[in-house]
Amino acid sequence: MTNVLLFAEQSFNFVGVLLAFGITAGFALVMGVLILVVSHLCAVEEDPRIKQVEGCLAGANCGGCGYPGCSGYAKALVDGTATLDACGQTCADKKAEICGILGVEMGSTEPTICVNACCGGTQCNDKYSYQGLGDCVSQNALAGGSKACSFGCMGAGSCADACPYGAIEVKDGYAQIDPALCRSCGICISTCPKKLIKRIPASAKVFVACSSECRAKEVMSQCKVGCIACGKCARVCPNGAITMVNNVPVIDYSKCTNCGTCAEGCPRHCIKYVHGDK
Repeated sequence: MTNVLLFAEQSFNFVGVLLAFGITAGFALVMGVLILVVSHLCAVEEDPRIKQVEGCLAGANCGGCGYPGCSGYAKALVDGTATLDACGQTCADKKAEICGILGVEMGSTEPTICVNACCGGTQCNDKYSYQGLGDCVSQNALAGGSKACSFGCMGAGSCADACPYGAIEVKDGYAQIDPALCRSCGICISTCPKKLIKRIPASAKVFVACSSECRAKEVMSQCKVGCIACGKCARVCPNGAITMVNNVPVIDYSKCTNCGTCAEGCPRHCIKYVHGDK
């Protein structure tokens, strides 16, 4: 009799397990179907142009454009929140294809290089002695860096560390870019916490190596080579290629003939030759 009861109890437990399993499986099936239905009803269709644009990009996924890889950049291009000049890796022919896909004008396809819009370095005073992690990003987190000029290059080399082509070297206290090695990928641009690195046409011979928007008196108290916004460069330029914007000279390279008059006339020598000579 005991054996019979034990067998009956075991059979009863087995049936219970099967029942519980069946209920669980049924519930999972129902939930799975509901998820599929909801995901289908709520699905957001991706613009097919995103994949087309991504297929035209260089595929380096370097992040120099400031977006998470080429797929993120392609989406931003389609959304209209990014421009093609943010990518220095994609060739002109492929950029033309992208313009055709997006239905926009091509614009300039001239190759570019990067330059550091600051030449202060050791010529710029320090407001404190920095002791900490040896990179610009970390230093900038402490009161905007150690330089007296809030716009100045800190010279700690975050851009040089990030450059995959070895085109950047910190000399005289500021980052200097070798135009022969620069590929205009833009990684240094997105790395610099001061946003001092700019793209200019590869054919350009001069660039403005100061970004201070301060008035002359303040600049002179901070930096020996900072732009004092005297405007002489704009006045002597024979082609009207330079205008003063927020106390900083801005060169319109579509008008610039590379004559070098601005660099020769600058009293602070903050308009530099790209190749270090005339």
